[in-house]
Amino acid sequence: MSLLKRIEQGTNINSNKVDPDGEESRSKLVNLQSRRVTPPGISNQRDTLSDLKTRVQNRLLAELDPSMDVSKISEVRNTIQDLFDQVLAEENIILTRPEKFRLFEQIAAEILGFGPLQPLLEDESITEIMVNGAKNLYVERKGKLYRVPVTFESDEHVSRIIDRIVAPIGRRIDESSPYVDARLPDGSRVNAVIPPLSLVGPVLTIRKFFKNPISLDQLLEFGSITPEALQFLKACVESRINIVISGGTGSGKTTLLNILSQFIPVDERIITIENAAELQLRQEHVVTLESRPANIEGRGEVTIRDLVVNSLRMRPDRIIVGEIRDGAALDMLQAMNTGHDGSMTTLHSNSPRDTLARLETMTLMAGVELPSRAIREQVSSAIDLIVHQERMRDGTRKIVNITEVSGMEGDVITTTDIFLFEQAGYEQNKVIGRLRPTGLRPKFMEKIEATGIHLPSTIFGIGGRRR
Repeated sequence: MSLLKRIEQGTNINSNKVDPDGEESRSKLVNLQSRRVTPPGISNQRDTLSDLKTRVQNRLLAELDPSMDVSKISEVRNTIQDLFDQVLAEENIILTRPEKFRLFEQIAAEILGFGPLQPLLEDESITEIMVNGAKNLYVERKGKLYRVPVTFESDEHVSRIIDRIVAPIGRRIDESSPYVDARLPDGSRVNAVIPPLSLVGPVLTIRKFFKNPISLDQLLEFGSITPEALQFLKACVESRINIVISGGTGSGKTTLLNILSQFIPVDERIITIENAAELQLRQEHVVTLESRPANIEGRGEVTIRDLVVNSLRMRPDRIIVGEIRDGAALDMLQAMNTGHDGSMTTLHSNSPRDTLARLETMTLMAGVELPSRAIREQVSSAIDLIVHQERMRDGTRKIVNITEVSGMEGDVITTTDIFLFEQAGYEQNKVIGRLRPTGLRPKFMEKIEATGIHLPSTIFGIGGRRR
């Protein structure tokens, strides 16, 4: 039996025993780097897997029909498979089955997907992907960062993948606009920064959105919230309480906003406003608006603030803003104070008190000359509830405060904690604690009860005394 047939059939040369999978034999007969095995009489040139991939991929691209509908993934994939086998046969390239499979998957990912990122995007255990230049890739699993043995060919390769991500949604990234916010087709959030702003090459950060969004049961299972607190928040959404979800980066604000939006009645008109559309509302009557950056001439920019103002003319029952980070805060407060009860938004902050301070600061960014007291009155009148989340030391996300904005005392906005996370310890790299009621009922309970929702006093702690 020839050497080539031994490789193909997985025969062990040393023992004359057949390895059914062929793995052991191939590992001994073939170098870790893919090499080109040629018949006698032909040059014994050995190509690395990268060189081989580039050559085969270029030929495939040259032979593929450019008019092919790439949205039909299965059909295009079958066509690529047929051409791939044909190219390998014509060039007398012999590969082991694992190498052939790996090479095909890499080429298919380059043509149909996002290159080296594709396996990471398909791995449901990964929640975030971070590309720091071509050779340094990190992922987040269960709140912890890990480096992965995945690389791009070059910085230009990373740039091509970034262009493939941003182009379909009308965004651009170049030296005149060296950073961009975008999204993948599945809603995953993308941020990219390129030189000269980045000194390590193109930087790409992807916050993944799962095909099956986190459910209420999973939120309870993870210990992010208690059944009592969830029942309370459900009542707040149904009774049109204005809610701000706050927290640090990666604390789960958008995930919680998605979950709370499930409680909005199906007969209401909802308008969502985001920089890059991430929210996955399940109601039928949802209008999704997305901001737009300026074009290459510096024109055509549409900001979150522009969209909030415009949404008031669209007959919304509720306005949901993905994140407030600038002067749009003033227009959001105005919307909440002018008949759009039950609106929700998120913002970055370190605590409920810091949330109020940031709202005041962002309102001033609108450029309107208002005294501090007037701004605080607007905030206290518009916002009913702050739900604050944190990413804990062990990587878990937990709601740590559910706080009522109860009014003004002098020039100070007063708040009351309805639920508060009590940490009991830190054991075996796990945070031990629970979100507990403080024993106080919010002042807006009358509004909740007016909608026909009656919560048992035990939700707020034994006795649940009124203030």
